[in-house]
Order: sequence, then structure tokens, then C-alpha cells
Amino acid sequence: MNIKDSWLKSGYVDEQVPTNIDIKKEIIRLKEEKDAIIMAHFYQKNEIQDIADFVGDSLALAQKAAKTDAKIIILAGVHFMGETAKILSPDKKVLVPDLNAGCSLADSCPPEEFQQFVNSHPDHTVLTYVNTTADIKALSDIVVTSTNAKNVVDSLPKDEKIIFGPDRNLGNYLNSITGREMVLWDGACHVHEKFSVEKIVELKKEHPDALILAHPECKKPLLLLADYVGSTAALLNYSTSNENKKFIVATESGIIHQMQKANPDKEFIPAPPNDSTCACNDCEYMKLNTLQKLYNCLKFEWPNIEVKEDIRVKAVKPINRMLDISKKAGL
Repeated sequence: MNIKDSWLKSGYVDEQVPTNIDIKKEIIRLKEEKDAIIMAHFYQKNEIQDIADFVGDSLALAQKAAKTDAKIIILAGVHFMGETAKILSPDKKVLVPDLNAGCSLADSCPPEEFQQFVNSHPDHTVLTYVNTTADIKALSDIVVTSTNAKNVVDSLPKDEKIIFGPDRNLGNYLNSITGREMVLWDGACHVHEKFSVEKIVELKKEHPDALILAHPECKKPLLLLADYVGSTAALLNYSTSNENKKFIVATESGIIHQMQKANPDKEFIPAPPNDSTCACNDCEYMKLNTLQKLYNCLKFEWPNIEVKEDIRVKAVKPINRMLDISKKAGL
């Protein structure tokens, strides 16, 4: 029985939380009792972001995982983020609220197929996006995030042959801004793929004073339409530092919570997906995590993330190269 089957069979995912408790206070109590830290991605539900000790994007979460002294790391995000924390902190217990919180982008890059892809392009440096499994990271030379990808690419010699995976949209964007011709794996994030350029154009007509902010995982036509392209952290910083009062946000809608908290006097409009029934674009995997699951995760200290040691040893090297380059670049 694999870990996910064990998790589902355990019933912890559906364990009833007592109705007579203040769940937020109990989470804080358990966290302090167990010397745990709660780390949440920007795409988590608002109530999870608000109770977390630290909220950030993939790079910030990786950096925090490498530095924390807590005995237990609760990673409220998706599975690969828990793996990254475990790779960097093998002696700590790393927990995730729901093992079913996967990632469509990570799933688009099976390790066996990617290994064949790498083998078919000898003498190439392998850059992979952090949104990948531990097995893919173990096949990489350097891991990157949307925050530091350009700095990493720019740090390599101009004539260096590079493979980039798995996100083709981010890879194409990097090629366009660095002048490289990286060989790209054909993967994508289902959330950022679903944005409707036509609907965003219509939304812009309704709000001509709004600036369009887009994540580089979006398709090229949307990136060309955007006033600013950047990682989740970069979009948050831009929306705060820019004097404009209205923004259309083309990334997972969870980031809008932090944007609104930092800028209560500004308006943030989620960019619509192709699905005409939705006004915003959510990642169903990110949104699987709940306060109830977070409580049970702390209470039972389960489910925990495990990474095979041989894979971890290989995977930690490209992550550490990323962190070293980011540190030198001041990121």
C-alpha cells in the first residue's frame, strides 16, 4: 500500500473535528505544543493564510524550510512543496494537510519520460521549475522558481545548451527575455492555461483604468497583453509599490487576499478563465486544504512526507544551487 492509499484508508482526511472547540485556537495550541511551524503558499484559502506563521511563494517557502528551527513543518500547499521542504530538512517531520493536493504541472512531467528527454539532449544543462516531484529534481542540475528563473539563466554562459522543464509557457517567456533558445519540455499548469484572453480584454474595457498583472505560467498572448509579468511575490510587490488603484490579476486567485490586506484602498479583480460559470480561477488542489485538515494534521502528525534518501541527496544539490544563486542576486 502506497502512502496516499494509506492516507485515504486512515480516514484522517475525514476525521471529524469536535464542534465545541475554537479550531483556530486549537491549531495554535497544538502548533506551540509540538514545536511546529505552519508555512502556507499564497494560493491557499484565506483562513489558512491568516493562521500561518509564514506565507510566501515557492522560493520563499524553500528558503524558510531551510532555515527553520521548528521540529515539525506543516506545509499548507501542494505535495511537491512538502517534498521540497523534506529534501532541505531531512531530520524534521514534514506534514501536509491533504496528500491529494497534487499539481497538474508536476504531473505533466513523468520521471521516466523526462529522463529519456534528457538523454536525447546530451551536453545540456538541465533546469527544472520547482513545481516538480523530487524524482524530477534529482534529474536536474539547477532548480528554479518564477522569482529567480531569469537570474539563474543569466548566470549561465551565453553559449550553454539548456533544457528547461516542465512549464512550456514559463520556458517560452524566459527565452523571450533572455535571448536563449532553451529546449522546452511540453508541460503546463492547468490554472494558468485556462485564462481567457478574450474575457480579460472585455474586463479591461469595463475597467480601462486597471493594470493587468500576469504570472509567467500564462500563455504568450496574455503575457503580451499584461502591464506587468512576474511571480506571485513579484505581483504582490508590484501591486503595493505601484500607485495605480485597480488591477486585473491573472494568476490563482488566492494571492488577492494578500494584495487586499497590503492595499485596502485598492481594487483587485480576478481574471476569468474560459469556463463561463466562473469569475475567478482557483487551483482545486491548493484549495483541498482546510482548517479542519490542518487541525487533524497537527493532532495526528500525519500525513508525513517521505523522500527516499538516494533521491533526496541528488535533489538537494540543484535546490542548493538555486538558493546560492538567489542569495548572490539578492533575492
